[in-house]
Order: sequence, then structure tokens, then C-alpha cells
Amino acid sequence: MDFDEIYKNYSSKIFRICLGYFNDYDLAKDITQETFIAVWENLAKFNNRSSIGTWIYRIATNKCLRQIHKEKSHPKSELPSNLKYVEPSFEKEEKLSRLHQYISELPELEKIIITLSLEDVPQEKIAEIIGISHANIRVKFHRIKAKLTEKFKENG
Repeated sequence: MDFDEIYKNYSSKIFRICLGYFNDYDLAKDITQETFIAVWENLAKFNNRSSIGTWIYRIATNKCLRQIHKEKSHPKSELPSNLKYVEPSFEKEEKLSRLHQYISELPELEKIIITLSLEDVPQEKIAEIIGISHANIRVKFHRIKAKLTEKFKENG
């Protein structure tokens, strides 16, 4: 598989995963770009011990986790509390935005699981990417869905 084909097949998925981590469009774009720079630089070294998608997801999640660590060690200043949240004009867009917000509030492991699930990565692959059993992924996935459902119920 050549790089152009890899990028075409995975860039939007990786972007959505990054967006799930940070709920920040520009940062998600930057991390996606960093992911594909790493893919480009290391593609010749890829040894097919896992699928190309699993390898790319690992790179992306590692980049996201490094960014989270970097942000924790260099905290950002907060926006003034008197700023009002402006609701998106379309209901579907609003729900999607809220979903990304709720996902970004989850612990790191749960973010990885739910964002990969939203990208239709099979639970067996998610288990392989994360390094835990498939049964454990199923349990965690149902708990995460329950948490997100509860968040939507609490907030209308």
C-alpha cells in the first residue's frame, strides 16, 4: 500500500480520533498531520506484524497521549467564565459537537476505546491496539456508552 492510499483511507478517521481526544479542531488537525508525518517517515520499517490500520491507530493514540502529557506539564490559561457557549444551528451538528465534548472529558483509555469504535474499528482490533482482552473491551465499551448516554440525559 502506498502512502497516498494510506492517507486517503485513514486521514479522516485519525482526525476524528484526535478530535475526540481534544475537542479542538486545530489541535486535532495538527496531531493528525504529525501522525502522518510519522507514518511517512517509518513506512519502510513497517513489518506487517499487525495491520497497517492498527499500526496507524497506535501512532495516533501515542501522539494524542503525548500531547495530553505535554498539556498537563504546561497548563493553558482558561477563557473568561463570562463567555457564553453558542449553540450550533443544526441539531445533528449540536449532538455531534456535544458527543465530542463528552468524549474529551473521558479518561484516556476510554477515549481511545470509544473513538476507535466510532471509526468502526472492530473490538478485537481495539483490544490488540490497547493490549487488553477482547472481553475487557466489550465491558469497557458498554460502560462508556452508558456514561455518554447519561451525559446526554443530564444535559437535555
